Amino acid sequence: MKIADIFINAIEKKASDIFIIAGRPLSYKIMGEIASVNDIPLTAEESYALIYDIFKIAKNDNIDELYNEGDVDFSFSLPGLGRFRVSAYMQRNSYAAVIRVVSFELPDPEKLGIPDVVMNLYKKTKGLILITGPAGSGKSTTLACIIDKINSQRNCHIMTFEDPIEYIHKHKKSIVSQREISTDTKSYVSSLRSALRQAPDVMLIGEMRDLQTIEIALTAAETGHLVLSTLHTTGAANTIDRIIDVFPSNQQQQIRIQLSMQLQAVISQHLIPSASCGRAAAFEVMLVNNAVSNLIRDSKVHQLNSVIYSCEGKGMKSMDTSILELYKNGLITRESAVMHAMDPDSMIKKMF
Repeated sequence: MKIADIFINAIEKKASDIFIIAGRPLSYKIMGEIASVNDIPLTAEESYALIYDIFKIAKNDNIDELYNEGDVDFSFSLPGLGRFRVSAYMQRNSYAAVIRVVSFELPDPEKLGIPDVVMNLYKKTKGLILITGPAGSGKSTTLACIIDKINSQRNCHIMTFEDPIEYIHKHKKSIVSQREISTDTKSYVSSLRSALRQAPDVMLIGEMRDLQTIEIALTAAETGHLVLSTLHTTGAANTIDRIIDVFPSNQQQQIRIQLSMQLQAVISQHLIPSASCGRAAAFEVMLVNNAVSNLIRDSKVHQLNSVIYSCEGKGMKSMDTSILELYKNGLITRESAVMHAMDPDSMIKKMF
């Protein structure tokens, strides 16, 4: 099968990912489940040929970088089809790739089940908003929906820094500048430092992956910008701890103070298999109020879950409450609800 046919077939099947790995048949991930196209495992030569064709169709000359560095990420578009995010890598001395399929059309937040309280974060004009969750939980999609809402409703300069770019945003009420790491700029750090001189109002950072990126994001939030980013964490407390632990111990109290003042919200999301819609999204929502701010500043983040539970009538929502709602609405099974709950025993009691 030619690589173009593979992309067409993936879009027709509504696949989210394509797997090209030697020793395994060509596979698609559809609604969270990996399915093989046939029973014929790819050879090392066949996987290399397909990946070489991907570089060729993407007009990317960096296949030598893949061999020398062991992995490379990039994205490209095929007119009339869609956008593809490629992560190519070496494994067992052979070439492999996982390709994320991204539609040209920005998704409908309502169809995705993104709560209104999350979408209403577009109204924030400064501070730090974090979208968290495991890989493949839809963080980039949620960010894209919020950015599109800002783009549609506000007149401002939006700058995005992504590795690589997934969703393409057209200029609407706002100006949108999208920069791809390694293509448009050397790194997150260099692009973010220069961005502060480019009059941004809103900054989207694809991932806060190291100390320098986090430092610049906090500085940007302090100087009156709205900063949105992601972390591979689960839950608000884990997210706060992850950020603070990146810094040396002698700086951690200062970072707690900065976070307590600049953090606006932490959204944690998780996709759960659903018989009716493929996968249903559960959201934990923590909005920063005085109680949350005080707990962060006083190093009592372990108490954040209690605040989220007590403020569920004020827009906040715990992950287990969200999962329970999905179960009661018939979107997920009882078994799935218990399996993905933070507190399975408590979840079982609430179901009766």
